[in-house]
Amino acid sequence: MVKQTIQIFARVKPTARKQQQGIYSVDEDEKLIPSLEIILPRDLADGFVNNKRESYKFKFQRIFDQDANQETIFENIAKPVAESVLAGYNGTIFAYGQTGSGKTFTITGGAERYSDRGIIPRTLSYIFEQLQKDTSKIYTTHISYLEIYNECGYDLLDPRHEASSLEDLPKVTILEDPDQNIHLKNLSLHQATTEEEALNLLFLGDTNRMIAETPMNQASTRSHCIFTIHLSSKEPGSATVRHAKLHLVDLAGSERVAKTGVGGQLLTEAKYINLSLHYLEQVIIALSEKHRSHIPYRNSMMTSVLRDSLGGNCMTTMIATLSLEKRNIDESISTCRFAQRVALIKNEAVLNEEIDPRLMIIRLQKEIQELKDELAIVTGEQRPEALTEAELLQLEKLITSFLEDQDPESRLEVGADMRKIHHCFHHLKKLLNDKKIHGESTVSSEIKDQDCQEQLKEEEYKKLQDLLQQRDNEINILVNMLKKEKKKAQDALHLSSVDRNEFRHSQSSPFPPGNPEGPRTSSSASIQAQDASTFGYRSTLLQRKTGMREEMSLGRQEAFEIFKRDHADSVTIADNKQILKQRFAEAKALGENINEARSKIGRLKEEITQRHLQQVALGISENMAEPSMPDLLEEKLRSQLEEEKRRYKTMFIRLKALKVEIEHLQLLMDKAKVKLQKEFEAWWAEEATSLQVNPPAVKSFSHMKPFPQTPGSQHQRSPLLSDKSDVNTGKILPSSCPILHSQEQTRTSASLDDSLPARPTSSIPLTGDSQTDSDILAFIKARQSILQKK
Repeated sequence: MVKQTIQIFARVKPTARKQQQGIYSVDEDEKLIPSLEIILPRDLADGFVNNKRESYKFKFQRIFDQDANQETIFENIAKPVAESVLAGYNGTIFAYGQTGSGKTFTITGGAERYSDRGIIPRTLSYIFEQLQKDTSKIYTTHISYLEIYNECGYDLLDPRHEASSLEDLPKVTILEDPDQNIHLKNLSLHQATTEEEALNLLFLGDTNRMIAETPMNQASTRSHCIFTIHLSSKEPGSATVRHAKLHLVDLAGSERVAKTGVGGQLLTEAKYINLSLHYLEQVIIALSEKHRSHIPYRNSMMTSVLRDSLGGNCMTTMIATLSLEKRNIDESISTCRFAQRVALIKNEAVLNEEIDPRLMIIRLQKEIQELKDELAIVTGEQRPEALTEAELLQLEKLITSFLEDQDPESRLEVGADMRKIHHCFHHLKKLLNDKKIHGESTVSSEIKDQDCQEQLKEEEYKKLQDLLQQRDNEINILVNMLKKEKKKAQDALHLSSVDRNEFRHSQSSPFPPGNPEGPRTSSSASIQAQDASTFGYRSTLLQRKTGMREEMSLGRQEAFEIFKRDHADSVTIADNKQILKQRFAEAKALGENINEARSKIGRLKEEITQRHLQQVALGISENMAEPSMPDLLEEKLRSQLEEEKRRYKTMFIRLKALKVEIEHLQLLMDKAKVKLQKEFEAWWAEEATSLQVNPPAVKSFSHMKPFPQTPGSQHQRSPLLSDKSDVNTGKILPSSCPILHSQEQTRTSASLDDSLPARPTSSIPLTGDSQTDSDILAFIKARQSILQKK
């Protein structure tokens, strides 16, 4: 048993802008406990006579300043806990702090660089590395990932996350056994045999987490997440099994609603987050107080799951993340006070060992056999497991004579052997059932035969009828498809002929287009038909050139290309691609060098063997038992062989490290691509919804929303999109007539931009397909909003 208090550490988040001096100071004297002093700047509005406290001092096991990297955090905080888990003790690491202070970055890590990996991926790498080194035990590893969102538990590794909404997923519920041990229902355990499988599970869970943008943080986690590693170890031939689990907890950040000013769904999430953190603090206060009889673990789901981690069988470590800016001083002081209360809690970690159930069964079977032997010695007769054939025949004769005896006082004497008594009862029951069945079988045999035949005929008739109906449905579907294709071909020919007639008519018309005094020679229906045909021709031509998929329309595809090019993560994706390409090239070169070294090692071994055989043959021919002096050539070959082996081992270790880095980079790129696709789908759905609410009959397009922009990319996106807009307009928007199209070609880009808002809505071509129409109008809206930003 290990008794120790919860270890507390502090980490200061680097500030985005240069911070004014004197807000905090770190005192790391080797003789004393490290301390953090937070200094409150004096407010001149309070006057010269001001009795407010100006400094706060807090003690931690260690304080990591702004320049601390992820490797230092892991080596000093997570590595000792991982070692205790490998030894058989439970462990917990949780990060606490306000929103935007760096909790998720510390626990999970950043997605931009390989060196930004957090505690979870580094701990997985360390554990699997140690398991490969230790061959004296048999290890099994399982992974679970729990999310607590609005006080409801969800399994982040559930494969139904992508296809179902959050309300339709099964909720994780808490069950408690008589020994007050917590069991989680609907939380799946996934076995991970390698580091790659464990990292894939982590990536899957992080993709399904609830993340939203708040005023304090651009990607704020709106739920508490608990990543658990279950480890079991057993020595071959031993009767004991060691079980240990490691909780890596990423708490959601507390926030002051009055300060952030959030509303709607974000306000609901903030209320649940603050409430659960309030219940966590209540448990901490109750545990730190002496002679407290009741600890309110059941107030929230998070405290119930972490019951062992808080004052139980666990070695717990807390990381207090601090954002020491002037506006966040109050929250930072509150976080430090919470850490000081946590440091008062004592945990009693016990080595989790238990006897293997299979060995327990073998031991009990042995004990049963020993008791049987003792019983045989006491009774003086050896009783086998079953009765012999002679004993069974004797019992059946006794039962038959007992049943045939008419004397009511007769008895069935079988002795005190329970095996014989049970056999008599079973035999009597069998006789009774046989008598009943024999009486009913003669009556119902004919009826059953008729029913079986009729049932078989009905089933066969039903199968044939279903098969005939299925073939009819397939024939009807094929006929409808042929009709639709024929109708599409006829419509295309008709529209092309109308387009040519309109073109000839517009060339012979004396009135220029757009003149209000000229007569209208065609109806609005013919104009829409001509626009639709022109748009269909151009989109088909561009689709053939670019090889675009049929699922995504032309406007949507080009909008996605612009969105992807100007997204904030495009630079990160390009950098990761470049790094990945370099790593692949390096790995390829290493593989070639390794193959070359392997072949050279084989060649040197063959030369040494041949040299040795030559020396032996020479000794036999000269009648010498041993050579008089060592062979210099053989020693030289052996030294070259050792050098090649060392070189081969060095290159193989480097290739293994490159493999891990390449896999992590691929995971980061997949994560960025998924995020990019989700953001584009959300932006596209928002544009389509606004289009349905505000139809395109309004002449001004100023209410339309542009592409979603991040603060870092707003100054780069506008010129890029404006340069692309003219080209996209030429590809997507067909002109209302050929004369207008020829006039637009002669105009300058400035006059084109001025004339577009004043064009009538009838010049927008509509195909009749709702999906294609929504794509066309959404692209026009996005382009117009970009042009107006100029």
